[in-house]
Amino acid sequence: MSVNKVILVGNVGRDPEVKYLDRNVAVANFSLATTEKGYKAANGTEVPDRTEWHNIVLWRGLAETAEKYVKKGSQLYIEGKIRTRQWEDQNGNKRYSTEIYADVMQMLGRRADSGQETGTTTNTQAAASQEPQPFETPAGNDPADDLPF
Repeated sequence: MSVNKVILVGNVGRDPEVKYLDRNVAVANFSLATTEKGYKAANGTEVPDRTEWHNIVLWRGLAETAEKYVKKGSQLYIEGKIRTRQWEDQNGNKRYSTEIYADVMQMLGRRADSGQETGTTTNTQAAASQEPQPFETPAGNDPADDLPF
């Protein structure tokens, strides 16, 4: 048995680039940054922050959602799998690209530029008042069940 599962929480590095393929199938690509905080070791050595950049690929409905709501700087929760592609460039050199094919995307945090919430649900009352409103779920769905930890 094997498992190919990735969970990332990070900030979008560039606005999603969305293309529509045959039969109007949407595909979105963007970068996501995850950062491990630096620290000071017991001996006084300072270890700086370490940022990793991930290429994210979304298909169909997730791609359309990203096109509408995801912007550079948005904080996202991403679940998916790692895929590596190989091709030859113009000079015949082998090139590789590692991407995260996302199955789940959840918007987190707040948009700093507008003050509006960026949750996966829209709440026009919250946007109008600029105050966060409680997350309402249908009966029987506990939002704590969806926590990634």
